[in-house]
Amino acid sequence: MSWIPFKIGQPKKQIVSKTVERDFEREYDKLQKLEDQTKKLHKDMKKSTEADLAMSKAAVKISADLLSNPLCEQDQAFLESMTALDTAMKRMDSFNQEKVNQIQKTVIDPLKKYSGVFPSLNMSVKRREQALQDYKRLQAKVEKYEEKEKTGPVMVKLHQAREELRPVREDFESKNKQLLDEMPKFYHSRIDYFQPSFEALIRAQVVYFTEMYKIFSELTEQIDQAGLTDEQRERDTEAKLSELRALSIVADD
Repeated sequence: MSWIPFKIGQPKKQIVSKTVERDFEREYDKLQKLEDQTKKLHKDMKKSTEADLAMSKAAVKISADLLSNPLCEQDQAFLESMTALDTAMKRMDSFNQEKVNQIQKTVIDPLKKYSGVFPSLNMSVKRREQALQDYKRLQAKVEKYEEKEKTGPVMVKLHQAREELRPVREDFESKNKQLLDEMPKFYHSRIDYFQPSFEALIRAQVVYFTEMYKIFSELTEQIDQAGLTDEQRERDTEAKLSELRALSIVADD
């Protein structure tokens, strides 16, 4: 949100103190930054959950492709390993979907609702600014008649200008006081509003990764060859690749 005051002629009398205007700008600037941060967080959370879902869906697709590999029809051990992998990926996808649904309800939706409050706040600030400009315009009008010679017609117009000024001044002072009172309250309320959401986000992640640990521990027990280290597996793979490269159909001319 942005606040650009109207440019009009200024009355000689300072109708809003520099301290009040500085306090107002400080509080409003904090809310502007809060709105920007809330929108950014909402956007980033949506991207994060979309990426999570894409990841688990891709993992399920890969395991399904491996399970349909012709080798599964020829090698029972490979079939059992790929079946275990496919089951694990589907379980992961299911838990991931539950996590994303939980985050949507407890984090993303509240962020969206919170962002929806700022347009009303911006409108209140615009109404306050319009009231201030009306106040300045009428104050300048009063000052103009006060500087003229005190003839009968001038005094009548001065009285009319003062009567016109009074409700406008009261309207501005009311709007200004309300915003100065409530903007700090709105800003400080963000902690109480967001804390349950962030706690729910942490719980959802803890539950998900706890289940992932169980799933992949079980999968490791099903497909892991006992006693083989990563280095040994890498050497076995290189040895098999060397055997393939030794075949005449892939040998260099």
